[in-house]
Amino acid sequence: MNDLLVVVGPTASGKTELAAALAERLRGEVVSADAFAVYRGLDIGTAKPDAATRSRVPHHLIDVADPREGYSAGMFVRDADTAIAEIRDRGRLPVVAGGTHFYVRALLYGLFPEPPKDPRLRQLLEAEWAADPAAVRARLAAFDPDSVLRIASADRQRTLRALEVCILSGRPMTALWREHPVGAPRHGFLMLGLRPRREELHARIGQRVEGMFAAGLLREVEGLLADGLSPQAHALKAIGYRESCQVLAGVLTEPDAVERAKTATRQLAKRQMTWLRGEKGVEWLPGAGSELLPAASSRVEARLGTGTGAG
Repeated sequence: MNDLLVVVGPTASGKTELAAALAERLRGEVVSADAFAVYRGLDIGTAKPDAATRSRVPHHLIDVADPREGYSAGMFVRDADTAIAEIRDRGRLPVVAGGTHFYVRALLYGLFPEPPKDPRLRQLLEAEWAADPAAVRARLAAFDPDSVLRIASADRQRTLRALEVCILSGRPMTALWREHPVGAPRHGFLMLGLRPRREELHARIGQRVEGMFAAGLLREVEGLLADGLSPQAHALKAIGYRESCQVLAGVLTEPDAVERAKTATRQLAKRQMTWLRGEKGVEWLPGAGSELLPAASSRVEARLGTGTGAG
């Protein structure tokens, strides 16, 4: 059986919870597709599965990168392919839990051919961002308004790369994505999408953000900074971490940081749903988390059959 089970949905919809429950029921192992869970030391704010869950169900591509270093979609595809092959060799089902949908798409269809990076141009763009991030975002909006909607305003790395691609290619990055020929997938897959009601999702987001700060997110960030991680590191641009850095710098109070993180997470969830609605092959499940286990298991068993080893 060479299929993947892919579980996607907006942040805080319970993807990690459902993926682990499915893997446990169907003799599978989870491959995390989260651009921040790859970093060691970023635990509370990335909502990594707890130790008990990871002891019951093997998880891959969590804590595989140093937060001082970058981690790219290309590196993810390489590492995920290796993990998937090893899971299959054990006769088990790979379950991809997709928090970063760009990573999921790259795994399933490959990366589109971007123009090569231009160090001099990137240096100029970095200087522009340092001087006025809003002006850089406005410049990107003039080239590629869809990318501005898709990329968070504080996401310096992705904003600069999108603008760099626009300048070098003379085309919007989103147009290049749309025109990238999508042939046969690199892996056979069944993709289940979680779709909680808006009110339910917002409540879950609020509970998650409040829980992160109550669990000691500020102390976690303080420890990372004390260990020498720069507050400008890409790893600390994740929601919750960037607000925590501002609290520790005296720019925000903790209550303000909590509210800003809630707002940013709701905005992220909206962008994620916009992305997923444009994806082909998503089989939607109304609801959130492990409450969807019976319906999801039925879909998997009907589509992938007994080769999952379910029992």
